[in-house]
Amino acid sequence: MQAYRASLLRFDAAGQPVFDEDGLLLVGPDAAGRQRVLDAGAFASVSARHPDAAVTHWPGRIIAPGFVDMHIHFPQTDIIGAPSEGLLPWLENYTFPAESRFAEPAHAAEVADVFFDELLRNGVTTSLTFATSHPASVQAFFEAAQQRSLRMITGKVLQDRHSPDGVRDQTEQSLSDTEALIRRWHGVDRLGYAITPRFAPTSSNAQLRGAGDLAAKYPDTWIHSHVAENKDEVRWARELFPGARSYLDVYQGFGLMRERAVYAHCIHFDDDDRRLMRETGTAAAVSPTSNLFLGSGFFDFEGADRIGCAYGLASDVGGGTSFSPFSTMLAAYYVGREGQTKPGVSIAPSQLWWRHTGGAARALGLEGVIGNLQPGCEADFLVLDPKATPMLARKTARAESLEELLFAMIVLGDDRLVERTVVSQALSA
Repeated sequence: MQAYRASLLRFDAAGQPVFDEDGLLLVGPDAAGRQRVLDAGAFASVSARHPDAAVTHWPGRIIAPGFVDMHIHFPQTDIIGAPSEGLLPWLENYTFPAESRFAEPAHAAEVADVFFDELLRNGVTTSLTFATSHPASVQAFFEAAQQRSLRMITGKVLQDRHSPDGVRDQTEQSLSDTEALIRRWHGVDRLGYAITPRFAPTSSNAQLRGAGDLAAKYPDTWIHSHVAENKDEVRWARELFPGARSYLDVYQGFGLMRERAVYAHCIHFDDDDRRLMRETGTAAAVSPTSNLFLGSGFFDFEGADRIGCAYGLASDVGGGTSFSPFSTMLAAYYVGREGQTKPGVSIAPSQLWWRHTGGAARALGLEGVIGNLQPGCEADFLVLDPKATPMLARKTARAESLEELLFAMIVLGDDRLVERTVVSQALSA
């Protein structure tokens, strides 16, 4: 049992922030040996309940939940910042050539190491992640995550048409490989499998039907894909699937919408699409830096909240421009202001933070497991230094409320703000 003393940020069941300026986080192993939060709250109260706990004191620091990235592509690590006129040309000119190299196990392993180093340096302790169409990419990802004791989710990409040589797979083999990988990795240690059609236009009806069959056979796996990111993509999907009411409805028709199904972007939606998301328990992964970078459009936060569909924040690297959750939250703030109908209305800083931690965990079906620091949660947390840079120090010292403090870190923060990332008590600077 170990106790950590600093300011402490966590969230209640309604997603509202709970902040102790002088807090104490108590962690210890559960019956399986996994580190969990045993107690959390004001130092005076928690220390009185556990007088024998060894305390590590981090004065002037903030303990916060590890960030949860709801949609990211680890094979696109090396193409972050690649210029392009839009999504489809970007896929053709940069993404597919880069991903074709992941047939090589050594290359996949090398990039996986870089990817996890970047995530941890930026305070991301869980991500729902695209691999490539090559089983070697999934093997490399899971092996590297397992070595670091991380809770991570990925899956082999399914794309058997409208894709170039090197990334296009074969329908039956792709489904067989997917099931073999589920059996090998899903539920092992802290790892989870996501059935991953790239997006509807790059999968045949047979492949999408097979993916839906696997989702029904393995209901505790995740489903992960893209939808309604770009207007050209939406038009293409309508041409390929004329019988579907909308692009999103394509996935519903193949049994690919349910709890633990996550679709990235969800920009070009109407209210019927949002209601379908809500009714099926499907969640959106909002990727604002990517959407701004590729000119895809603005996610309608107000529409999602009005209808009540689940969503969380995502970097979408390499379409996104940064691994940093602070960059993602700031971009979401910009997009949220654009999408509001009432002038001057914006997303509260604490809610941006929630959507990248506990709210994202809820959208993934992992509420109470990750993304928070309430008792019972796995002990993945960050130690933040609000004085990490001169401007941060100056601004945070003048914060007169928690919202001002959080917003200062969102606007001015980067990887320097993350002093430590703690995963099951393994420290990463």
